[in-house]
Amino acid sequence: MKKKIILVLSAIVVICSTLIAVRNYSRAEGRQEAVERWAEIFQPSVVDKNERIAELTWFKNAAEDLQGVTINSSAEVLRVHYWESRVLARAFEEITGIHVEHKIIGEPNVVNQIMEQIEADKVLWDIYVNDSDLIGTHIRTDGVLNLTDYMNGEGEKYTNPYLDLDDFLNIDFCKDFDGKILQLPDQQFANLYWFRYDWFTRKDIKEQFKKKYGYELGVPITWAAYEDIAEFFTNTPVDGRKVYGHLDYGKIDPSLGWRFTDAWLSMAGVGDRGLPNGNPVDEWGIRVENRIPVGSSVSRGGDLNGPAAIYALTKYLEWMNKYAPPECKSWDFVLSGTVSSRGDIAQQIFMYITWLSDPAYHMPGSPVVDKHGKPLWRVAPSPHGKYWEKGMKVGYQDVGCWTIPKNVTGKKRAAAWLWAQFCDSKTITLKKFLICGTPIRKSAIFSDYISERMVDYGGLIEFYRSPEEVNWSPTGLNVPSYAAMSKLWWKNIGKAITGEYTAVQAMNTLAREQDEHMASLKLKKYSPKLNEEKNPEYWYNQPGAPKAEIKGRGKAVTVPYDDLIKEWTR
Repeated sequence: MKKKIILVLSAIVVICSTLIAVRNYSRAEGRQEAVERWAEIFQPSVVDKNERIAELTWFKNAAEDLQGVTINSSAEVLRVHYWESRVLARAFEEITGIHVEHKIIGEPNVVNQIMEQIEADKVLWDIYVNDSDLIGTHIRTDGVLNLTDYMNGEGEKYTNPYLDLDDFLNIDFCKDFDGKILQLPDQQFANLYWFRYDWFTRKDIKEQFKKKYGYELGVPITWAAYEDIAEFFTNTPVDGRKVYGHLDYGKIDPSLGWRFTDAWLSMAGVGDRGLPNGNPVDEWGIRVENRIPVGSSVSRGGDLNGPAAIYALTKYLEWMNKYAPPECKSWDFVLSGTVSSRGDIAQQIFMYITWLSDPAYHMPGSPVVDKHGKPLWRVAPSPHGKYWEKGMKVGYQDVGCWTIPKNVTGKKRAAAWLWAQFCDSKTITLKKFLICGTPIRKSAIFSDYISERMVDYGGLIEFYRSPEEVNWSPTGLNVPSYAAMSKLWWKNIGKAITGEYTAVQAMNTLAREQDEHMASLKLKKYSPKLNEEKNPEYWYNQPGAPKAEIKGRGKAVTVPYDDLIKEWTR
């Protein structure tokens, strides 16, 4: 009897094992079918079908021990992240068996929650798309996964052999002082100059402009030229219609802070020469010595309340009041995003180019599109202010990056890392750029597919291929507490917009509060230690920033757009 029971149990074990094997085989077979299907969907691509299948098959196999794992990721409100949530999460699960809840929660929430997770050591999300603006904070809190170390150690088996880090645009923005990668780029966009190419090249308009100002209408290289063009179009009807020579936004909320930290002061000429950020003084006006922030007030060697910063805020207020649509003071980052597509804006000094993926800039019937569906607008480098010097960054480039907090461990960490790499894979990134307008790989930007369609992008592709692209960068390594410090910006600048503060009062208060906050920090690495205050004249007499006042408005300089493009593509 005992023997029969053992035989029966053995048979049951064999049957169960067989059923499990069949079920697992069925699942694996289904996932391979998904690989084949998505390899077709993810085209056009920078790699051929066989290479797509090979890369997607690698993801399938790498996830073999992660079946059934669920991860939670979060990102800000951008088109690309909705596409990731609705399309890529489904593809990833069908191929790997890993379920992803990719939630769009808005940038302020992303920043606040990643900081809460690090500071409270409480897992809120397994992975974030968190801007590289926080790189200085992440270095000093030591709260996020060092991806270089992970790829070379625990995460080696989960690291895509086709990842090709050298193919990423601006991977250096994601590195710490020692060159180790803390974040992986997922999307990016620059702030560029946007203008109506059709108006700027019209003979009658060009003649009127030259008669009034004595030089040629063209892409402004300096703020003085931008100001003249803004005045001209605001006071000169086009085809009998009122138009505006400037566009901006001024609602007092967190996006007003981004308007300035992204990186208005660098455009004016705040800080020192140096790429990707000024050294030793950056575009936030913070001086750093031996990796340690030592002050942002002029009295401590910073430049946040120096003449260049006051000039930057003064021009922002003046141009918004004189040359922009009156309602712009009620707009935030989102509301202003597609306004220039309505057809009455001549130029925009500060265009987040992520908005150019919106159909309003491309669809038939749009006032900024010709009868053939081609853009009547172009983008070009933003002009710089009178304090700017060659060798300084000119403007801002946002890099949203996959960021894994250190307290996410084990299988969750591995699954999160696979998800990040999947969204960034060569198989997908050209398709991602075409749909979402946010490039992250050189292979996509320089692909034959894009080369054949460059005219559709109004100069954007030429910009990303040009040597100028390196002059646009995110907030750098100097900022030790991005979440808290960025709040100080919009609150003080908001008081200048309402008239409660003058430009001088706003920047003096901001510099003082930023120093006070840095002095209060006790961080794990390179915590701030402020310089003793000195007479500002001491610092003005030192080389570099802070810079003494420059009288006058500077020279008005323009260049024909077509000459600029020829220079880039030589």
